[in-house]
Amino acid sequence: MSTATPPRTATGVGVLDKAAVLLETVEGGPATLGDLVMYSGLPRPTVHRIAVALERLGLLTRDLHGRFVLGPRLDAAALGVRHDRLAGAAGPVLTELRAQTGLDALLHRRRNGLQICVAASVTTGSPPIGATRPASAGPVAGVLLAWQPPDELYEALSCARFTATQLAAVRRRGWAYGPDPLRPGGVTYAVPVRAPDDGVAAALAVTGPASRMPQTPDRRLGRALFDAVTGLADSLLRLPGHSLP
Repeated sequence: MSTATPPRTATGVGVLDKAAVLLETVEGGPATLGDLVMYSGLPRPTVHRIAVALERLGLLTRDLHGRFVLGPRLDAAALGVRHDRLAGAAGPVLTELRAQTGLDALLHRRRNGLQICVAASVTTGSPPIGATRPASAGPVAGVLLAWQPPDELYEALSCARFTATQLAAVRRRGWAYGPDPLRPGGVTYAVPVRAPDDGVAAALAVTGPASRMPQTPDRRLGRALFDAVTGLADSLLRLPGHSLP
């Protein structure tokens, strides 16, 4: 029977070294269970048991195609290191946006077909920072997908609940609004935070119960959101090396 390629730094603790092999494989890109078996050299039942355990710990998760990708714990840590400037600048902006609207205010990024909450100011409960969800439906996912390069957009549409026509409408309007399938009974209004290359670095959103949201975006709510995007850009400009991360 073949044995797993040892990780770059072996601990001598068998299960940890096997888990490290799987994590290192996924670091190279999304991997199916078969990919993990092939590249690790471990028996399929062992790979399945360890991968599922890593998924339960939040160290692995699944993308839109059911492949294993790095999980929310690792994504949140990586984002905290690499994108802390944007998330850090967002804190006061989101707090002000929540105070103005009375709605939950959140900032999301997209990675590996997933949307990740990197900053939040919410009215009740704990901020869902680090929460990871498939970027396949809802206004936030629409904003994060609408400005993607054509090749990425084509792949994303194969598993998303959007059509190319719907995303073209998001690009034309500059925002997305509607029911949030990940927040039952909730409605979300999302706008893009633009990157220097005119792509989208993040989606800024407010969300609340349908009873507190207008049937269509009104001028007051739109002004609050777009003012918050401007405030976020201004905050970033005051930081050293002020290009948007």
